[in-house]
Amino acid sequence: MLRFSPVLLVLAALFAVGCVSTDVPPSPTPGGVGIQLSDPDASAIGRKIWQNECAGTVEGLTSWNTGEDFPSLGIGHFIWYIPGRPGPFQESFPQLLAYMKERGTAIPGWLAEAKGCPWNSRADFLKEQQSPRMKELRQFLANTVSVQTGFIVRRLELSLPEMQKATPAAADKERLRTNFYLMAGSRNGLYALIDYVNFKGEGIKAEEKYQGEGWGLRDVLLEMRPVSDAGAATAEFSEASKRVLQRRVKNSPPDRGESRWLAGWMNRCETYQRGL
Repeated sequence: MLRFSPVLLVLAALFAVGCVSTDVPPSPTPGGVGIQLSDPDASAIGRKIWQNECAGTVEGLTSWNTGEDFPSLGIGHFIWYIPGRPGPFQESFPQLLAYMKERGTAIPGWLAEAKGCPWNSRADFLKEQQSPRMKELRQFLANTVSVQTGFIVRRLELSLPEMQKATPAAADKERLRTNFYLMAGSRNGLYALIDYVNFKGEGIKAEEKYQGEGWGLRDVLLEMRPVSDAGAATAEFSEASKRVLQRRVKNSPPDRGESRWLAGWMNRCETYQRGL
């Protein structure tokens, strides 16, 4: 069961201490959201994200998609750029490692000391699939699912004020906040928020737009049609995310061939209605 406090909690302490699940419904307040998860909820959400991103396989924890200039690692397919070759999307794997260090998580020495992705190309990455270093990386990621989930939850908590800063109109700011709290008011809604912000980011970077239109969590929350309760919000969020991603593909440069990903994206958005 999800519970909310009126202040932003430090996720490191949250997961270190653990939270007791209760039968009290969640009651988010506009003054701030501190998301507390019981161990079963954290485990369920982590496993679902792992399934969405990696088909639930250990091998899927280390991937490098065709046509991309970076690997995607962990249950959230966190992006890791090659030094000197940044891309348009928000890099998240170094942030994950920093979070793990804060938590006192033991990290393989070569990984802790890395200054960026150590593979210069997808070909180099694929050649090393069965190397000791790659096997160690996959096992490390498989053993730290709960910590990765904590990192994703903290990212969600910190995303709302950033999304509001990127939203000029007062009416849109209020709609954004209202929809955020409606979604955070249920276990399935919280899963959808966590998964989507990990999947497509907050939608606050200017570079994460095609033809002036973005596809992040902010864009989905603003795309949602009016709803009255948390249950209806989850269903509408699912449909809004589909519309936003369809718009992304329509606006994308033809040479990226993004239509090849659309069916998988639509299936993922369907999970928001089905829930955990």
